[in-house]
Amino acid sequence: MNSQPPKAVVVGSGPAGCLSAISLANLGWQVTIFERRRDLRKPTHQNVETGFTETFRQRSINLTLSARGLAAIYAVDGSIVEPLMQQAVPLQGRIVHHSNGKTTKQYYDTGGECLYCIERDLLSAILVERAVSKENIQVHFQHKVESVDFEKNTLRVQNTVSAEGYAVNFDLCIGADGSHSVVRRHLLAATRMEYSQHYMSHEYVQIRVPHGLDGAGNPKSLLPANYLHVWPRGDSSLVAMANENKGFNCALFAPRSVFATMKSPKDLLPWLKSDFPDFVSLLGTKQLLTELQNNPRSQMIITKANPYNKGTVVILGDAAHSIVPFDGQGLNSALEDVRILSILLRRAQEASGDASHFGQNATAISRAFEEYSEGRHGDLVAISELSMNSHYNLRRGFATLSYMIKKHIDNVLYALSAQKNANLTFSDLKENIYGPLPSGWIPLYTMVSFRPDVGYCAARKKAASQERLIERVGMALGLLVVGCASWALSFR
Repeated sequence: MNSQPPKAVVVGSGPAGCLSAISLANLGWQVTIFERRRDLRKPTHQNVETGFTETFRQRSINLTLSARGLAAIYAVDGSIVEPLMQQAVPLQGRIVHHSNGKTTKQYYDTGGECLYCIERDLLSAILVERAVSKENIQVHFQHKVESVDFEKNTLRVQNTVSAEGYAVNFDLCIGADGSHSVVRRHLLAATRMEYSQHYMSHEYVQIRVPHGLDGAGNPKSLLPANYLHVWPRGDSSLVAMANENKGFNCALFAPRSVFATMKSPKDLLPWLKSDFPDFVSLLGTKQLLTELQNNPRSQMIITKANPYNKGTVVILGDAAHSIVPFDGQGLNSALEDVRILSILLRRAQEASGDASHFGQNATAISRAFEEYSEGRHGDLVAISELSMNSHYNLRRGFATLSYMIKKHIDNVLYALSAQKNANLTFSDLKENIYGPLPSGWIPLYTMVSFRPDVGYCAARKKAASQERLIERVGMALGLLVVGCASWALSFR
C-alpha cells in the first residue's frame, strides 16, 4: 500500500476552489491547485504590446457573504473569518430609491442579521493567501487544464506562459473552474449527465462610484454605506454595494435589447437621466460615460447539471450550478458545497477503518461523491429557482406596497415565534449538514440567508406552506368583510 499522502487536484483558485483545497489539506491530502488566470494578488502587470504597467480589474458584481457562507468558511478554517471581516462592509438592509426621488429602508432581519459585502478580488486574495500558507498545498497560476482522463485519473495541463504541456496524476479531483468548466465538459462526455444552459435576457454593466471627501479631506461614502442600494424600474434596475475603501461597486441591469441600441455610451444618457436621475447626479455625467465606455456588458448564465461526479472526480460551485445573483447566494451556495462535501469525505474516511490509506480507496471516495451528488442536487435546483424569482423583486417588487405589507406580516409572525427558532451554531455545522426543520414562522429571506442549518429545498417548501396560509387567512378575512357588509345592508 502506498505510504505517500494521497494526491488531490483542484481546478480553479476562486473562493470555492481555495476553500476546497484547504478542506482537503486539513484531511491530510497533498493538494495542487491549477488556475488558468494569473495570481490576482499581484495588483499590476506589464502589457507587452504597449509597454505600460496596467492595473488588473476583474469584471464582477461585489459579493455578499451571508451566515450560510460564513458557516462554511468557519467549518473549514475559522481563522479565515476575522481577516475577511476586516475587509467586508456589513449591510443591515436595503435602501430602495423610488422613481419619485424618495427612499425607504427595508431591514433584512428583525434580529439585526447582516450581509457582508466584499470585492471578489479581496475575498479571493484572502483565501489564496491562506491556501499557500499550508505546507501541503501548491498553487500553479497560468496553468490551463485541457482534459480529464477518468480511467487513468490524470489531468492534461498546459503552462500558458511556456506552452509546456504535461500529465498530472491524482487520487481525487475537484472541479471548481466556474460556469464554463472544463472539468464539467469532460464529465458531460463521460457520463449520462442531464445538463442545461440558459442565458438571461437581461445583461449588466458594472459602474464604480468613487469615494468623496469630507471637510478634512478624508474619504467618505457618497451614499449610506451599510445598506444595499436598489433602484427598481420595471424591466431594469440598478444596484449599489459599498466597498471597504468608501467607494461603491454598482451594476446596471437591463434587457439585452436596451444595451443593443447603444452605439456609444451617450446613447444611454437620456434613459439614465429619466429613470435614475439621482444616480446620474451623484456620479456626474462625465464619470458615468467613462464607466460605460470602459466596462463591457456582462451576461448572466444559468447552468444545471446532474450528476456532479464520476469516479473520484466531482464538480461544485459555478462549475455545477451557475445561478443568477439576485438572491446573493451564488457565492454562499458554492461555499456550502465545500462544507457539505468536506463532512461527507471526513465521515467516509473515519468509516474506512484505515484513515491513513483512505486516499487510495477509490471506491470509498466515489461513494462519498455519489452521496454528495444525490443529496445536494435538490437544494441547488431550489436556490436556482428562488434566485430567479428574486429578479422580479429587484426590478419591481421591493418598491410595491404589497411587498411591504407582506414583509410586515412576515416580521410580526416571525417575532411571535422567535423563541422556537434557535438555529444550530457554526460549530455544530462542522459535523452536521443541516439541522431539523425549525418550527414556527420564519421569512423565506431569513431562512435562505441567515439559517445555514436549513437547506434551500426545505426553506422553499416551508415558505410555500406559509404563503398558502396567508392566502387562506386573507381569503377568510375577505369573505368575513363581505359577509358583514351584506348583513349590514340586509339589516338596513
